[in-house]
Amino acid sequence: MEIIYFTLTAIVLYLAADYIVRRLETASDLVREYRAVVFFGVLLVLALVSFAFIRRVVS
Repeated sequence: MEIIYFTLTAIVLYLAADYIVRRLETASDLVREYRAVVFFGVLLVLALVSFAFIRRVVS
């Protein structure tokens, strides 16, 4: 069951990170130049926080 939580969370996080990066792109041209790096950073932070939360709740 834990793998289902992680998979669904990963899908939601991907969509959330894309939304956040799009909002940042409208505010700054610098984000457009380094979009992949910014996207990775946002996704990494969201994933670390949410996966740690899932681990605590499920365990």
